[in-house]
Amino acid sequence: MRLRNLILITVIAPLFLVLLIFSLVAIKSLEENVRNRLEREVQVITNVIGTTLNHALTRDATEPLEESLYSAFSFHRIYGAYVFDANGQEIYGLGLGQALFSPETIREVAERGEMRAAYREHDGWHYYSALKPLLSNTGEVQGVLQVNRLNTGIENYTGFLSQLALLAFVIGAAGIVLGIWWGFRRHIERPLERLLAVMQRVEAGDRQQRAEAEGPQEYGRLAVALNGMLDAMAEKDADIEARRRKEIELEKRLRKSKKLAELGVLAAGVAHEIGAPLTVINGQAQRLARRETLDDADRDRLVRIRGEVERIVEIVRQLMELGRRHNVEKEPLQLTELLNATRELVEEDLEQNDIQLEFDLPTETPALLANGQQLIQVLTNLLRNAAQAKGVDRVRIRVQENEGWLTLWIEDNGPGIADKDKTKVFDPFFTTKPVGQGSGLGLSMVHRIINDHGGTVGVYDSELGGAGFEIGLPLSDSDEGGNDP
Repeated sequence: MRLRNLILITVIAPLFLVLLIFSLVAIKSLEENVRNRLEREVQVITNVIGTTLNHALTRDATEPLEESLYSAFSFHRIYGAYVFDANGQEIYGLGLGQALFSPETIREVAERGEMRAAYREHDGWHYYSALKPLLSNTGEVQGVLQVNRLNTGIENYTGFLSQLALLAFVIGAAGIVLGIWWGFRRHIERPLERLLAVMQRVEAGDRQQRAEAEGPQEYGRLAVALNGMLDAMAEKDADIEARRRKEIELEKRLRKSKKLAELGVLAAGVAHEIGAPLTVINGQAQRLARRETLDDADRDRLVRIRGEVERIVEIVRQLMELGRRHNVEKEPLQLTELLNATRELVEEDLEQNDIQLEFDLPTETPALLANGQQLIQVLTNLLRNAAQAKGVDRVRIRVQENEGWLTLWIEDNGPGIADKDKTKVFDPFFTTKPVGQGSGLGLSMVHRIINDHGGTVGVYDSELGGAGFEIGLPLSDSDEGGNDP
């Protein structure tokens, strides 16, 4: 059952019932009081006139009898006065209502010697009439006095008053019910419906919904409390989501670290097994190249053999480096010095490909706690990758400091990296270069070095139109690895 109907049934309806009963009882009491007053007045008037008529009947004179009856009409609303003998025959009378009582009733009153009064109706008129025995000096009943007071309007008035009170009660009750319904609808139901609508939308998944603090003060406080609860839930959800993402990233890092460790073990085994044969191959190729009987073509082939052997050795060395976590020896460094050293190392590659290198640095670059040699290796790998990409003639390095972190962006205007490849660029042996032009370990090494520094590295689409790499490094010392892209 709705709250509005429940209040009307359990509170308003019983209240109205009590008021109705009280009103009817009050009206009934008023009617009784009016009747009792009428009866007392008639009885008093009858006794007063009866005393005078006793003397008049004793003298058997008509004039005093007539004067006494006339005096009855001086009282308010006395419309009839009659004198009967003991047998019920009229001796003298004035006014209306002579036939209200039968002669038998009058004789009965004379015989009993007691006053009698009753409500009577005659010719459409309503009376309250009293019969009083008239006694002589010796106490004998000489006759009976009848006094009639007109009752016109009294009963109708009380009846009309009852009807009017009932009508007023119905109209007032209807107005009160309507007012309560309207007030309940406006000040209770609508605010509750708004709060309920907000909670339903939140339940449906719209966690951004908030209630408006409108209406009565209690509902405003309830809306504020609901919004506070939703804000707290949103904070908890955000915290849970952040923890979930952190756990996922940590799991990715652990999987990648495990993968790299396995690669390191494999690389160590491979280096141990093929190290001696490679050394023999390299030595024999070097000895053969010294023979004067070889022509230039054979000598070039031997040089190529030695180059490929060295390439295999370098790949094995890089795999072994990926497979172990290094204790990074850090020292305070100036970022500008690192960038200048990196530019000198890649300057030849950039000039050969006619690539312009730009720097966008803050006015004051902060001191960085890091391993300079490893960071130079990271920057040179990224710049050489950009220099080797087709269509690149512009590379930009941007730097920004924010809340204890230093962020570097290395961007180019080349063809960029396909979306399907962005999640794999840091995996070992993944490369988009032709066979023989890349081992696919350069970006994996970048990831390992940044991770050892407690930083982050990721790939994105550059504003210049090509590939972009974002590197985040903590300015203070940190032993924890960073996040994967």
